[in-house]
Amino acid sequence: MLSRTASSLYWIGRHIERADFTARLIDAGLKFDMLPFSESPSGIQSAFEASGATLIYPGDKAKAKRKQIINFMCFDESNQSSVISCFGKARHDARAVRTALTREVFEELNEAWLNFRKVQNAVKNDDFGAFVAWVEDVVRGFEGALHRTMLRNECLWFIRLGAAVERADNTARLLDVKYHVLLPSKEHVGGPVDQAQWTTLLRSVSAETAYRWIYREGLVAWDVAELLILKQEMPRSLAACISEINLILSRLRSSNGRTGAADRKARAIENKIKNNNINTIFQSGLHEFLVQFQVDNNSLGHSIAEQFLF
Repeated sequence: MLSRTASSLYWIGRHIERADFTARLIDAGLKFDMLPFSESPSGIQSAFEASGATLIYPGDKAKAKRKQIINFMCFDESNQSSVISCFGKARHDARAVRTALTREVFEELNEAWLNFRKVQNAVKNDDFGAFVAWVEDVVRGFEGALHRTMLRNECLWFIRLGAAVERADNTARLLDVKYHVLLPSKEHVGGPVDQAQWTTLLRSVSAETAYRWIYREGLVAWDVAELLILKQEMPRSLAACISEINLILSRLRSSNGRTGAADRKARAIENKIKNNNINTIFQSGLHEFLVQFQVDNNSLGHSIAEQFLF
């Protein structure tokens, strides 16, 4: 496979996953803002910071209003990580490697792009819920077409590799949003506000039912963190994402014999997670752990690009 083809497939996976994450992140921020308290910082501002979009926002990020933040993160094409930019770049890459994709996969991406402005114009009175639901439907349709129609070969593996790298970063960021939204000064960890925020976070990643299946004693902060970090059963967990990355890299090794720094870094990250437990993570600092994971995962992404000559 040509390196430019592998690159396009890899970034299709990353951009679709990023679009889904951005929509979910804003949805979580808006739901935080609807919780019955007023002393803690804005949930949407916290989502803005956790996404990294504040680093490229052209205006005064401290004075940005809710509508401005949503427009920049979803509908502004000058923001390379906005939802519209991600869909546009995924569709551009799909056109560049049209023969590597099935008709069903390409049509999902093409229709998403063609319908985007129509869906955007239908957002009335800051009702963002319908837009989030549409983005989630697009992503589910894309993933369904991908797994039902693509051959199990390098084309599929590079798309899945990009999605897994992006999903790992996104889960870490979304979990960290909870620690950007500080509890009101009169509240305590484990109190009603804390419980409501954790529930909102679980719903935002469609993990509330999974949590109830695994943990029977009710909602506990470190159990939520354990589910999203260490539980292999949870598809969005850091452990599951890194395990999938290692599996895909092993398949690519067997296919083309190429090995390098990406393989070593992926194994090192997986070993670090396997050798941890939630108690040691909380003792050393959950925020610090998540930040370091994002650094390691970003380095892994660069190593993948170098290894496959993107």
